[in-house]
Amino acid sequence: MSLRIVLVHGAATTPAVWDALLAALQRRGLEDVEAVRRPCSGTLDTELSFVAERSEGALVVGQSGGATLALGLAGIAAPVAGVLCHEPAVGSLVPGLLGPVSAAYAAGGVAAFGAALYGPTWSLADAGGDTDAVARELPMFRGFEPSAPSLAAAATLVTVGTLSPSIRHDAAKALHDRFGYPWTLVPGSGHFVAREAPEAFADAIARHAANLAAADTGGTPAPPQRRPLAP
Repeated sequence: MSLRIVLVHGAATTPAVWDALLAALQRRGLEDVEAVRRPCSGTLDTELSFVAERSEGALVVGQSGGATLALGLAGIAAPVAGVLCHEPAVGSLVPGLLGPVSAAYAAGGVAAFGAALYGPTWSLADAGGDTDAVARELPMFRGFEPSAPSLAAAATLVTVGTLSPSIRHDAAKALHDRFGYPWTLVPGSGHFVAREAPEAFADAIARHAANLAAADTGGTPAPPQRRPLAP
């Protein structure tokens, strides 16, 4: 039986953002997958509790704000099997990371925020009907601070897109250097990995799930990927 996977969306998106990835995971035999709809409360404890309650024993996968919540779960010893975080917020490790999207929101609201964060494949329809959600969530994500993993190091993985700007690569490197989070690259992707590179992201998820399963059964996990971060 394959490991259960819980997908966590970020700000200005809904569970529908995972549709292409769900199909890619099914093609890899990973069918026990749930894409949760977060309350988007703007309160970190509420969001972490919501995801944790639905993820016991599961691999939690998030992109953007969902990755930030997955990273938060890793730091509080939530009862999950592991986490995979694509380009989470990293707080004071890289203080300017969310500056451009915050400025975009101040200047142009949700439409400008989503375009600045996710790029041209995002549309306002991806944000769903809750037009106030970004106003609640942006301060929460800007105030997030990562911590050392309470999970085993092999249970955590941070990913960054090869096409993402250098500051996103700096953030992944900072998490590794400060707290020891393993990282790897997703080829052909920027920040909006579920839309831009679902097949490559599904490969990364499948590898991480297989490593978790091997560790749980006493098998030999694949060696961690140590790729140099792109400039």
